[in-house]
Amino acid sequence: MAIAVLLVDDHEIVRRGLVQLLAQAEDVEVVGQADSATAAVAQAPRLKPDVAIIDVRLPDGDGVTVCREIRSIVQPPPACLMLTSYSDDEALFGAIMAGASGYMLKEVTGNDLVAAVRTLASGGSLLHAGVTATVLQRLRGGPEEDPRYAALSPQERRILDLIAEGMTNRQIANRLFLAEKTVKNYVSSLLHKLGFDRRTEAGVYAARRRRAHPGTF
Repeated sequence: MAIAVLLVDDHEIVRRGLVQLLAQAEDVEVVGQADSATAAVAQAPRLKPDVAIIDVRLPDGDGVTVCREIRSIVQPPPACLMLTSYSDDEALFGAIMAGASGYMLKEVTGNDLVAAVRTLASGGSLLHAGVTATVLQRLRGGPEEDPRYAALSPQERRILDLIAEGMTNRQIANRLFLAEKTVKNYVSSLLHKLGFDRRTEAGVYAARRRRAHPGTF
């Protein structure tokens, strides 16, 4: 029987491309598509896919949660291949904890993706032993400190936290009793240290870090 695949991605053009790609493999069949976390969880019990290819970021949730949920409600649990546009250590950690069998960037070649589906369907894993070891280390000793965050000064960390709350430079200046230009300089400095170009990226980073390190802000 063909390997049944469920595609979960909110971009129609991505889903279409994956369908066309997988259609070239005679032993693979796309049995369903979902453009949201809700749709994926609703369809999975009926479709009973062997492999679910899931985008890490979805408009109404995240792929890691979808992986965890469909593996808990579908028997036998499907193998989950997390697909993302960029590397994200926290998402990778979460994917492994949710029971995902693979984690790949969308820049992967078509042949590699098809090979990944076959590997996962046969019970294999695409998670490198070194990655798994890192996860186990984090479980034993707690989450490791991000060296980028460690490089921030206490004031920069406070400002990063306020950026995550959606505050403007003027609002931050009023909150911390600083000149707006001073806040702007702090923001430029922390963006440089974190390796971001936009404050929205820093805000997302801070929000994720807050979830991963509760009580540190």
